[in-house]
Amino acid sequence: MKKILALVLALCMVFALAACGGSSAPAAEEPAADAPAADAPAADAPAAEAPADMMVAMITDYGDITDQSFNQTTYEACKAWSESNGVDFKYYKPTSDSDADRIASIELAIDDGYNVIVMPGYAFANAVKETADIYSDVTFIALDVGAGDLGEDYVVPANLYCATYQEELCGYMAGYAAVKLGYTKIGFCGGMAVPAVIRYGYGFVQGADAAAAETGASGVELKYAYANQFYGDADITAKMDTWYGADTEIVFACGGGVYTSVAEAAAKVGGKVIGVDTDQAALIDGQYGEGMTVTSAMKGLAATVNTMLSSVQAGSFEGGKIDTLGLVSATPAENYVQLGTTQFADGAFTEADYEALVAGMFDGSITVSNNTEAEPEVTAITVDYQGNIK
Repeated sequence: MKKILALVLALCMVFALAACGGSSAPAAEEPAADAPAADAPAADAPAAEAPADMMVAMITDYGDITDQSFNQTTYEACKAWSESNGVDFKYYKPTSDSDADRIASIELAIDDGYNVIVMPGYAFANAVKETADIYSDVTFIALDVGAGDLGEDYVVPANLYCATYQEELCGYMAGYAAVKLGYTKIGFCGGMAVPAVIRYGYGFVQGADAAAAETGASGVELKYAYANQFYGDADITAKMDTWYGADTEIVFACGGGVYTSVAEAAAKVGGKVIGVDTDQAALIDGQYGEGMTVTSAMKGLAATVNTMLSSVQAGSFEGGKIDTLGLVSATPAENYVQLGTTQFADGAFTEADYEALVAGMFDGSITVSNNTEAEPEVTAITVDYQGNIK
């Protein structure tokens, strides 16, 4: 089965590259290997069959398909895959941010004949639990929905596949890169304090601390806060103004549209930004100033979509589980978590340094905690935890 999925993924990579015009930036969206084993209870899975007249629907989470983050990446991946494979595709946007409206959108899509439903974001957990068992002839693919969201005792039915990501690993890479590149006054502005965002943030702290210890850098200070929402506004911008206006040089904007407030504040003083989820360099630099984005901590949403939709089409879909996707190779570009376009610098942090970092994480010589219950211990930096901004 692994060989089949690897072949399917390789074919998806070809289609995806053709669809996106062959971008030259490092891409987190095309890992070249299978995912780790499931980490949650699974229902007995019958032999998978490709659905007759496969039709794909994507339901949006908090934002919409122009959020330059989770929804847009998932939408574009579903749309590109469907167009390449001659499959009908449509997206649905719930009328409000509620379980009831997410369920209503799922049921509307099913009533319209869509038999593969793709859902990005932990907020779909309750909607999935309410629908997957009832509509057993429909295939459900949930991104960033884990056991902690569904409940530890929830048995994942055979028609549901869930993927979570090791955000702590690419968060670590970003924090490590920032300090290695010479930034000593850094910040983390997360969206809401949900597990995925916390993993990003705590990984960022661990990476920054490791780089400071390795280089002997002194006076590295990290401000840490959550916006308590996934979009920027005047209040978040004002808070970022105080950070950048004092001595903060670079902030990891980790929460969908929160980057707008971080980048707006950074632009006023020539500050820098780290993007999240996708390679946000072109987006942020295009809106706020060339060279603003030092790197992005990314996870392979599109790769997951491509792999799973292809498995459905091929009749090899393996549901009934939750996969935790992270490193599958010592080669950075082949992984589900990695850095995007990065401002490498000789003598500080080079591409070779990045490759060595990933190789160490892959072989286990560098370990990163995924504990979201306790703040990481640090030895070489100071961290100012400021709680929620709003």
